Amino acid sequence: MVAAMTSGSDDVVSAPGATAIAPGAAPEAPPTAASRARRPRRATAERREEILRAATRVFGSKGYHNGSLHEVAAQVGITHAGVLHHFGSKDRLLWAVLEYRDQVDVEHLEGKHIPGGLDLFRHLVTTARVNAGRRGIVQTYTVLTGEAVTDGHPASDWVRERFTILRGNIADALRTVVHERAAARGEAVTDPELDGAALDRAASSIIAVMDGLQTQWLLDPAAVDLADASAFAIEAILAATLAGSDRPHPTAGTGPVPVEPAAG
Repeated sequence: MVAAMTSGSDDVVSAPGATAIAPGAAPEAPPTAASRARRPRRATAERREEILRAATRVFGSKGYHNGSLHEVAAQVGITHAGVLHHFGSKDRLLWAVLEYRDQVDVEHLEGKHIPGGLDLFRHLVTTARVNAGRRGIVQTYTVLTGEAVTDGHPASDWVRERFTILRGNIADALRTVVHERAAARGEAVTDPELDGAALDRAASSIIAVMDGLQTQWLLDPAAVDLADASAFAIEAILAATLAGSDRPHPTAGTGPVPVEPAAG
């Protein structure tokens, strides 16, 4: 049987007169424009995801500046030009990798976005547990956020904005928990350590602990249980924050007093 490719599609159709129709059988309906377009679009999406996974590995192991598009292309089995065809530039590929990483983080959640209130902290603990099984994603995030502090790095704005949004989400979740607990007791929130700057400080601390533990785990996974250590730290910060002004200060007033440098 002779076959021909339809223009702009991977669908294979028989050449005119090549296929006989059995007696009594209904003739096969011709492919619609939608069916002809569906497979190329699916193939394009699959190819883009292959490139993203390869770029995640390359940038994660070598960093953005040292990881090349040629290496990304080689892992996918296409050319350098093929990568540029899908993403336009190395910078755009980097942004897509960062967005891909965030999508992976929430793909198991209803609505594909992080929850609020106490559920947010359960989500963070779950994320740490999941991260222990996906070293490549964690490594890429750690390398790129570390590189982002250097001058002119293309991910700097994205990382800065991500931290701003994440701090806000965590502070809002803390605020929700504080007000829900007060409402359950029939009280108003009057403790200054349960609002504003105190919650922002706690949010920054949670992010710092999670990112720091990931770095330690990447360097020495046998020494750091990423899931358990992250859960311990998150719960400790959450408990200390919710204690408000009653929070104990075991390090207050201890240790040597720093010596002021001599004038002149």
